[in-house]
Amino acid sequence: MSIHIEAAEAVVHWNARLVRLITQRENAVFEIALPDARAALRLHRPGYQSEATIRSELWWCAALAAAGVAVPAALPAQDGHLLVRLRGGGIASVIAWVEGAPLGEGGKAFDAPLPVVLDRHRKLGQLLAAVHSATDLLAFPADFTRPRWDIEGLLGEQPFWGRFWEHPLATPSQAATLRAARVFLRNRLAQSLGDFGPIHADVLCENVIVNGGSLSLIDFDDSGMGFRLYDLGTALVQSVYEPAYDQMRDALVAGYAETRPVTPGQVDVFTLARACASVGWVAPRLAANDPIHRSHLARAVMWAEKTIA
Repeated sequence: MSIHIEAAEAVVHWNARLVRLITQRENAVFEIALPDARAALRLHRPGYQSEATIRSELWWCAALAAAGVAVPAALPAQDGHLLVRLRGGGIASVIAWVEGAPLGEGGKAFDAPLPVVLDRHRKLGQLLAAVHSATDLLAFPADFTRPRWDIEGLLGEQPFWGRFWEHPLATPSQAATLRAARVFLRNRLAQSLGDFGPIHADVLCENVIVNGGSLSLIDFDDSGMGFRLYDLGTALVQSVYEPAYDQMRDALVAGYAETRPVTPGQVDVFTLARACASVGWVAPRLAANDPIHRSHLARAVMWAEKTIA
């Protein structure tokens, strides 16, 4: 069944109409028009998250939005449920629309002047601290369940995103560096780098929305239980080649450190953790000739050599 047919079926449950397809990268996301507002319809990719984990994600986002954090709330269907099971077996949900434009695009330099980029990174640090602090005050339901971005989930025998050190296109030298990075990260993460709890886990530029002087965080599809500072690492992994990386990292850290403890060195470690995880993610998902394989391998190896040294 095509995603457009599924979307047409789904919007009926929210008394809405389809406007346009926004992206079909992971979930298929459509802009829709509710009777009184714009919203985003998500058709969840089969086989990734269960109904229970999606429901938990939506509960968390709704609770954060209710607490005043800049994240989109889940919008219930006409029957009051947050999830709808479609005739073909797919799952649909709707979240509030977030106005603005992405902070940037992976693989491309920021197009804003450096002072603006640094200010936005400082505000992103503040936003991530707000997400974590507001989360700490929530009373989670007993059936809340999300994947675990802990040591085993990142670096165990069966990491959530795959055995990055065994990427089939890695050269012997790259594979050796990735194995060394795995050992290094296991040792460092065992030292309890910061606190642990629900995290976004995918703070890429595309998931940070800029609207004037404010930022919002979207797409909690990969969220789970993990090291809080992993969120800062994911926010920087696309920028490790930027000449102003240190300034961007320091601005992010400064914003976060206004209310929660963190050091630049800790963030560099979690940037490496995300760079390695991304190698594992692309291995089974992209065609063998996709250039992203080699660029992700090169990025992880470069950052490992820099960080381990």
